[in-house]
Amino acid sequence: MATAILSSLSSPSSSSPTLPSPSKPISINPIATTLPFKSQPKSNNRLMVRSSSTSSSSSSPMIEKETPETSRPVTFLREDSASNSSTSVRARFEKMIREAQDSVCAAIEAADGGGKFKEDVWSRPGGGGGISRVLQEGKVWEKAGVNVSVVYGVMPPEAYRAAKPISNGSNVAAPRDPVPFFAAGISSVLHPWNPFAPTLHFNYRYFETDAPKDAPGAPRQWWFGGGTDLTPAYIFEDDVKHFHSVQKSACDKFDPTFYPRFKKWCDDYFYIKHRDERRGLGGIFFDDLNDYDQEMLLSFSTECANSVVSAYIPIIEKRKDTPFTDQHKAWQQLRRGRYVEFNLVYDRGTTFGLKTGGRIESILVSLPLSARWEYDHKPEEGSEEWKLLDACINPKEWI
Repeated sequence: MATAILSSLSSPSSSSPTLPSPSKPISINPIATTLPFKSQPKSNNRLMVRSSSTSSSSSSPMIEKETPETSRPVTFLREDSASNSSTSVRARFEKMIREAQDSVCAAIEAADGGGKFKEDVWSRPGGGGGISRVLQEGKVWEKAGVNVSVVYGVMPPEAYRAAKPISNGSNVAAPRDPVPFFAAGISSVLHPWNPFAPTLHFNYRYFETDAPKDAPGAPRQWWFGGGTDLTPAYIFEDDVKHFHSVQKSACDKFDPTFYPRFKKWCDDYFYIKHRDERRGLGGIFFDDLNDYDQEMLLSFSTECANSVVSAYIPIIEKRKDTPFTDQHKAWQQLRRGRYVEFNLVYDRGTTFGLKTGGRIESILVSLPLSARWEYDHKPEEGSEEWKLLDACINPKEWI
């Protein structure tokens, strides 16, 4: 789900878009490797994602091992500084993502008409924690995960040097010791059964680094990131236009340049280089964003997160009961294979989590229960399948 903790501490892939400024800090996505999900496969004909609670690695020095909790706390923030007060950006962002999790999960359960989310709550001894929710094998949803996380940790000095460039003649020394960081976010991937109902991914996050002890005078760094994108197997232009219109409406409330800028960024980021195609039909994506007022960016992230239900659920209601054939289902499974390829090969968060021994259940929660690969598959030119592939190869302006 473009989701794993400390995503940008790995080297960005060549498919990553050009950032808006060379002075931008690297992106860290706090969600996937911190959120415990378990997949329960039911068919040998599917790509099975199996995981074990023993797969968490204790070798990573950046975050502590999570502890299961029996109830949700009022907040996952520490109580040891003013930055964690109820009026701080940290506290208001956590409040926003938890409210967004509740509203999205309620809408998903209502659309499913029977399935219920399983919830896991967890914390860490040094502060932070999260709420993991998954609805699996429901009436409408093959797999739906909606996760929130608050993370405290440290990043290596070389990552801080990339995140905190020295400019304007500053004499601030680069740190020699790891740099404390704070990250919070909501992340979700929703995979329906029906091949005419699209997959949705969204993720919104906030990140801060504290000043390192061995670099006196170094300022605290902060930035926002996130986005919402649509991945259908079949194109219904009215659906795609509706989805993009909601994204544009959210962006236009803050800056008319946001939608075209973040739409292109989304097309560039979700690019499967070895296929020369995009994962889906895009949406918006932004990262390392701190060149605007902090309050404005908090409001913008809130608006985007609150737009998820209105952008997506009307499409699901129209398509969830559409009759389909085995051929339609097979094509959906092939496109799900592309989803898997992007997440495992190019997504910075996923690849970093796998390389550093993160929690496998959480890293792979974005993957569908089932996917398909066929040797040298090419859809017939002019077919509905071909039209989808053409739109993934040649991104379109939908509105």
